[in-house]
Amino acid sequence: MLERRPDDARLRFGLAIELLNHGNVVEGIEELRRYLEDADDEGNAWGRLAAALHELGRTDEARTAYRTGIEAAERHGHPTMADEFREALDDL
Repeated sequence: MLERRPDDARLRFGLAIELLNHGNVVEGIEELRRYLEDADDEGNAWGRLAAALHELGRTDEARTAYRTGIEAAERHGHPTMADEFREALDDL
């Protein structure tokens, strides 16, 4: 589907999640980054990106992703998500 509609950010996000769910962390990260280039994410993708980066030991990048996710969640009115990301950031 993504090949037919490469500009559909939702499809790219879905692909990223499927890749992560199947253990393809590096590819999942790449797709999340592509999604985030095009979408005004509300925080969810930033949190998933941070978790995936942390899984690979890329802690500094994970911290940056969590911080950006906090900003996005707050901007879109998701305080609970922002708090979850703050906790995850504190645990890194």
